[in-house]
Amino acid sequence: QVQLVESGGGLVQAGGSLRLSCAASGRTSSSYAMGWFRQAPGKEREFVAAITWDGSSTDYADSVKGRFTISRDRAENTVYLQMNSLKSEDTAVYYCAASYWYFRDYRAPGKFDSWGQGTQVTVSS
Repeated sequence: QVQLVESGGGLVQAGGSLRLSCAASGRTSSSYAMGWFRQAPGKEREFVAAITWDGSSTDYADSVKGRFTISRDRAENTVYLQMNSLKSEDTAVYYCAASYWYFRDYRAPGKFDSWGQGTQVTVSS
């Protein structure tokens, strides 16, 4: 099992930037991919970005492509989400997740096995 702890959320003005971190511990060698999801009040949890643990492949939701960048530091067992040009619609709780299986894509929450507790991101307009 992998334990995940997110950090880096906060309040930022529209157009600003934040960097989220996800520290992984436990059996990190068993995770194949990592992802970021977000959930706004009254909405379904939605895919934001994913990266294979070796960093060979990344994927982004269309809504964040060109503004967000996912990366990982294998030595530190940490995954990052750099968020630039933030918009009010990016306001949500952001969750980090780990998947232990290979899939062609990682856009569905059901493909992930471990989740962090979430970190709030609020973008004021």
